[in-house]
Amino acid sequence: MEVVLQITAILVGLTILGIVSMYVNLVLKPKKLRWKLKQQGIIGPPPCSILQGNIPQIVKMKSEILIPPPDNKIHHDWHIIHFPHLQEWRYYYGPVFTYSTGSMQILCITDPDLVKEIINCKSVDLGKPSYLSKERGPLLGRGIISSSGSLWEHQRKIISPEFFPDKVKGMFGLMVEATTSMLSSWEDRVNRSGGTAEISIDRYLRSLSADIISKAAFGSSYSQGKDIFSKIREVQKLMSKTLHVGIPFSRYIPTKNNREIKSLDKEINMKILKVVKERMGAEREIDFLQKILEGARKCSTEHSEIDHERLIIDNCKTIYFAGHETTATTATWSLMLMAAFPHWQTRARAEVRKACGDGIPTADNLRNMKVLTMIIQETLRLYPPALYVVRTALQDAKLKDYQIPKGTDIQIPVPVLHQDPDLWGQDAFDFNPERFANGIAAACKTPQAYMPFGFGARVCLGQHFAMVELKVILSLILSKFSFSLSPAYQHYPVFRLVIEPEHGVKLLLKRL
Repeated sequence: MEVVLQITAILVGLTILGIVSMYVNLVLKPKKLRWKLKQQGIIGPPPCSILQGNIPQIVKMKSEILIPPPDNKIHHDWHIIHFPHLQEWRYYYGPVFTYSTGSMQILCITDPDLVKEIINCKSVDLGKPSYLSKERGPLLGRGIISSSGSLWEHQRKIISPEFFPDKVKGMFGLMVEATTSMLSSWEDRVNRSGGTAEISIDRYLRSLSADIISKAAFGSSYSQGKDIFSKIREVQKLMSKTLHVGIPFSRYIPTKNNREIKSLDKEINMKILKVVKERMGAEREIDFLQKILEGARKCSTEHSEIDHERLIIDNCKTIYFAGHETTATTATWSLMLMAAFPHWQTRARAEVRKACGDGIPTADNLRNMKVLTMIIQETLRLYPPALYVVRTALQDAKLKDYQIPKGTDIQIPVPVLHQDPDLWGQDAFDFNPERFANGIAAACKTPQAYMPFGFGARVCLGQHFAMVELKVILSLILSKFSFSLSPAYQHYPVFRLVIEPEHGVKLLLKRL
């Protein structure tokens, strides 16, 4: 009887401790953060739910937006439709405001001067939010995108050299080879269709980009990693259905969505480990995967709490997802815009022919493609790969005149800054590559407000690789085809962790 009473007392004590802990984390901590920010004049909508914060208001605002029926008109202000709360709260509370999703207290910053301050901040007090490695764990884990501190620094030392210009130049040939192979299949379709073919280019470009990153990073072709890519794509779609992170324990609730993500995650991990074990048993040249294997062993020695297999899996996932999905989507949007604005297509093609003749582009003559660079930069302005640049205050931090309390999640909505008329002019919502004619510094009143690849020490390590890949793909397409939008094309950008066309992009292709 005495043992039963002791067990009961322990269970009651643990229950009370759990309730107190939940109250502290769900109520007291967020309330304290809001109070500290309010004392400095930073306010926002009060949370309407302990568990959900402002999520019900966000959902309600989005449901009230009148979405126009799909048409052939190209509107670029997609973020106003999909994220109306950003526009509304910015209007009511100013360029710096706060809101919450679940237990996460978010400091939303659209003030370019304060953004500049964050960019210049070299303090380790700002890291990456924990939700990236938790809620987004099946895609990112604790890889380089989602980690902070010494773990991030270690991974950066391993990965960064693999994307230096000399390394990227060495990957140029495989980019050309993979793209040429894809274009051969397009030529066959055009010939079979009597000179003009309607092609859904987004699917081809996703496969092409996956093939390039597979060969460049892992020494394998897309066909070998096809199953991994397709399953990561499924995880991406499932995660995009639950965009609001921060709700306590939500990822543990056995919903159909969560069960599918968990199952896919297990499959992806097993398949990546299979690729890794095959690599361990074979002699190959030193590539990205080999560097990850060596770095993971060293990291597991320095960080005993890190499983080296987990580190390998997480960084492979990062490359599989971030290394191909964003590039494929940007290439798709670039072609759509050149199809919609044929005079820019004509200018870009003339430039490509001048630089390359009728031949294959080289790494050196890519530098002469100024018009194509302007088109890519403007595409990235209107359709940036990432919606937010995020940081978290690992310690109390000072930014300009503000004291940011520890635990605050900082959020910079990229499309809001990329389409701010005060920064870009009255044509901020228009496609106008000419604004980049004299570089980024002259295109925007505050150049730091342009951040398609992030910024500062945490800028995307693969940005040079991505730009070279985009120029190779687009220049080869321009040299072989003229293209226009299919009458079947419906312009409707959606957010699935990246900004992509809901109905794909269909182009009418003709051989030159």
